[in-house]
Amino acid sequence: MISQEQFEKELEGIIANAIREDVGDGDHSSLACIPPDAKGKAKLLVKDEGIIAGIEFAKMVFEYVDKDMVFETVLEDGSKVKYGDIAFYVSGSSRSILLAERLVLNAMQRMSAIATKTKTFVDLLDGTGTKILDTRKTTPGIRALEKWAVKIGGGENHRFALYDMVMLKDNHIDFAGGITKAIEKTKSYLKETGRDLKIIVEARDLDEIKEILKSDGVYRILIDNFNYEDTREAVRLIGDTCLTESSGGINEETIRHYAECGVDYISSGALTHSVHNMDLSLKAV
Repeated sequence: MISQEQFEKELEGIIANAIREDVGDGDHSSLACIPPDAKGKAKLLVKDEGIIAGIEFAKMVFEYVDKDMVFETVLEDGSKVKYGDIAFYVSGSSRSILLAERLVLNAMQRMSAIATKTKTFVDLLDGTGTKILDTRKTTPGIRALEKWAVKIGGGENHRFALYDMVMLKDNHIDFAGGITKAIEKTKSYLKETGRDLKIIVEARDLDEIKEILKSDGVYRILIDNFNYEDTREAVRLIGDTCLTESSGGINEETIRHYAECGVDYISSGALTHSVHNMDLSLKAV
């Protein structure tokens, strides 16, 4: 994953772009009927059940919009919530509260949905020693928020983007002329460019597992779309040579079975691409 400093820059960019997109040359609804000196207070009301996420991000948004806003945290990110719970209060300029409202809600509703789904997967893995990973199957422009939500839900982040880890998937392998060539070319590239990046290699069958194992320097093998029996055999073949990761349409019904095959990680795009937003509202007090 990327550094904390870079992650924070990603968040700053998300806020700036979202405010630009939403506000344009002014929030004319508020400018038309709310006096410039009007003060107000609002609460974040939960109207659903699950894991709340995005409270700290909401604080960042309000601070970006208006440095004089007062933010009172009631719940922490990762808390289990139910209908009627209050996550935070915010007070200050009424215009500023209204300007920030939609970005805060859009972000928190989606982040909470992702955190809730992630927690479900984490609970299903309890006691197996296998960890759940997200993927790059994220909403363009807000990847940092979605990966943050996965962490809040108890999951772990895979690579952030194309630049912080090497992942040789089926198309890379085919375009490069095979697994061994792809690995050797990658190792040469990393040496020539002075980059210290971990290498993950995808395997489509047991023969490809065996070929990958002939090369050193592989950090993790991605056991993609294997059945349970072949996954167990792949784990046996790999042993302690490198880490293992299962992927490929794994869901709530199958995740425990794959974990019991002995893999170190299971990655799931569903954590970020198949969620139903949590119902939240920002209400004037």
